[in-house]
Amino acid sequence: MVRQPAVANQFYPGRDKDLKKDISARIKEGQKKEKVLALVSPHAGYIYSGNVAGAVYSMAEITKDVIVMGPNHHGLGAPFAVMAQGKWEMPGSDITINEKLANLLIEESRYLSADNQAHIQEHSVEVQLPFIQYIKPDVEFVPVVLGRADFKECEEIGMAIARAIKRYGEPVVIIASTDMTHYESQESAKKKDQLAIDRVLSLDPAGLLDTVNSHNISMCGVIPTTITLVAAKELGATKASLVDYATSGDVSGDYSYVVGYAGFIIQ
Repeated sequence: MVRQPAVANQFYPGRDKDLKKDISARIKEGQKKEKVLALVSPHAGYIYSGNVAGAVYSMAEITKDVIVMGPNHHGLGAPFAVMAQGKWEMPGSDITINEKLANLLIEESRYLSADNQAHIQEHSVEVQLPFIQYIKPDVEFVPVVLGRADFKECEEIGMAIARAIKRYGEPVVIIASTDMTHYESQESAKKKDQLAIDRVLSLDPAGLLDTVNSHNISMCGVIPTTITLVAAKELGATKASLVDYATSGDVSGDYSYVVGYAGFIIQ
């Protein structure tokens, strides 16, 4: 199956030349790359969150193979959906799904299943790909779209991902796609987001999910981020670093009604 872009010309430029120009303006060329086990990057339109994403991808060393996990905003398809074969058409060049790694994920988890429908309209994975392709043109990936889950489900999926990566035997970077607080004042968003940021920096997946739920933080990708923390810790992660934080108000000038964006590397 060839998956067509869902949000080209909306969230990011749809022409290859324009897209590369946009990304290059957000990537800090010459910055020292750091080896990472995982990263967390936002997925809004590039005008709002692109600089935060660019800061993360400027710093992280992207491997030949990546797993990109995002939330399911539309509710379509399986609850924990892996697109296990085919390719995604993107401006300029396609990106191929790593079928071997995808199948290992499905084999290792009783929750993850092969499903294309969840991916057709979902933007959370898609908006990461131009940054990844810019840094690593020959990359292959596994797209995973996740619905709601409790911590036990997150823990099972995270541990399964770690097992699959170990079985795969090659370096794999896990990428969690998330925005932070949605449509609150700048003051409220920053206060709530800091609570979640502190849990990520503490490598505390259970605490992150509990904090987001108990403080009603509208962090749409909390499930991908929680699972990423579980997997990264199982793979040996010892620290997380906040690369950048911003809100849509920093672009729009309207601080009464913002969305928050945070970017992390996990090592």
